[in-house]
Amino acid sequence: MSGEIIGIAGSLGQPSRTLALVTAAVDRAAARFGRTSVVHDLADFGPSLGQARRLSDLGTRARTIVDRIIAADALVVGTPVYKGGYTGIFKHLFDLLEPETLVGKPILLTATGGGEKHALVIEHHLRPLFGFFEAATLPTGIYASGADFTDAIPTSPPLIARIDRAVAQLSFWLEPAHPTAA
Repeated sequence: MSGEIIGIAGSLGQPSRTLALVTAAVDRAAARFGRTSVVHDLADFGPSLGQARRLSDLGTRARTIVDRIIAADALVVGTPVYKGGYTGIFKHLFDLLEPETLVGKPILLTATGGGEKHALVIEHHLRPLFGFFEAATLPTGIYASGADFTDAIPTSPPLIARIDRAVAQLSFWLEPAHPTAA
C-alpha cells in the first residue's frame, strides 16, 4: 500500500468547485486516517491525456499521476456535471486504465453542479463507471451545488456533515484491523 489518499478532480477550470470539494474530502480523510494525500485536477495531466489512446501514450508526468492512482490506498474522485453527466476528459482518464487496476479500491464519489437537478449523476453515471472496475464505491456519495460554496470553498453545514459521513466509511479499508483474541 502506498499510504496515500489521492483525489482526482475532473475539472480544468480555476477556481473549481469540484477541485475544492475533492480537496476538502481528501484533506479530511488524510487527517482522520493519518495518510499522506495529493489532489490533481485534469490540467495536471497535461496535453498528453487528451491525445492518449493507451497508457503508454501518456507523458511522464501524466503516467506518474496514473501510477499513484493505481497504488493509492483510497481515491476521492469528482466531476463537474455537464449536460447531465461527467466530463469527457474525466471519463477518458479512466478509459485508459485496465479494469483490474481498481478492483476492491475504496472510492469516494463526488460531483458538483449548478443546481440540485444533477444530484443523481453519482448514482446514474459515476457508480456504474466504477462498478465496471469492481471498485468499492462508498455508500455515501457527495453532490454539491453552487449554494453549498462560499468563494469556491465548501461551507454548507449539511455538505460538511455529508463529507464527514462519507470519510468515516473509509475506516473499513484504512483503519488497522483490530487484533482478534487468542
